[in-house]
Amino acid sequence: MNRRNFLYNSTLFSASALLPAELLAASSKYGITPGIQLYMLRDEMMKDTKGTLKQLGAMGYKQLESYGSDKGIFWGMSNKEFQKLTAGYGMQLVSAHHNPMPAKAFETLAAQAAEIGMKYLVCPWLGPQKSIDVFKRAADDFNSKGAICKKHGLRYAYHPHDYPYKPVNGQLPINVLLANTDKALVDFQMDVYYTVSEGQDPYAYFKNHKGRFKLMHLRDVLKQRLPKGSEEESACDMGEGIINFPKLLTAAKSEGVKYFFVEQSRYYHETPMQSAKKNIVFLK
Repeated sequence: MNRRNFLYNSTLFSASALLPAELLAASSKYGITPGIQLYMLRDEMMKDTKGTLKQLGAMGYKQLESYGSDKGIFWGMSNKEFQKLTAGYGMQLVSAHHNPMPAKAFETLAAQAAEIGMKYLVCPWLGPQKSIDVFKRAADDFNSKGAICKKHGLRYAYHPHDYPYKPVNGQLPINVLLANTDKALVDFQMDVYYTVSEGQDPYAYFKNHKGRFKLMHLRDVLKQRLPKGSEEESACDMGEGIINFPKLLTAAKSEGVKYFFVEQSRYYHETPMQSAKKNIVFLK
């Protein structure tokens, strides 16, 4: 860790220790309600679900995004039990990434999600493909799942990683998915890290596909590690990289993004929980 980063991190932790709970609980001046994707804390959640959630609530996180863990999106509890637990810590489960499943099981999951007021189920992964036709078929599947979600009173979305920004048969899969999904049924979750690290412009996607991006994952991109074109070589905490988050969040809000989730995957000199703390302090 160089001196600049050491001073930055030391100042950040010192300042966060002095912040009152009321300030941490409030939304930022950009109107962003702080959320976090639980996959970031997957080991902690598996070891101590309640303790981990309690810490996140104490930090000031208000919204959660779950994923298809070995214990399910409700972490071994019923939907209402998990809702009650998170509410006790001042948080709400807004969305969840789901695993592949048959249509009947997906319908059940959608009903359970809607029952506790969740807003989204999200497809987190399609994987790199050799033919663009695979993504066209995926768009049809998204429309079908979107119709199921709509019937139950919630929404469906897709979360692109790096591969949708890489050309397949001369086309970008992300553009094919945007063009072939029904905007009345399917939204998108931008992971700004992947958009930027793959050389794309998040502002252009907001402008050219107005209203399609409703959720966002937040992490930064280290300039000195670009371009690498490999497994998240350049991921870092917000405020430590090249993304102008005040500008980005202002634009995202104005273009209809409603839900923002911190998600970090690379830890250089910290634990996932320390990263969660640093990122919410930055958001405040």
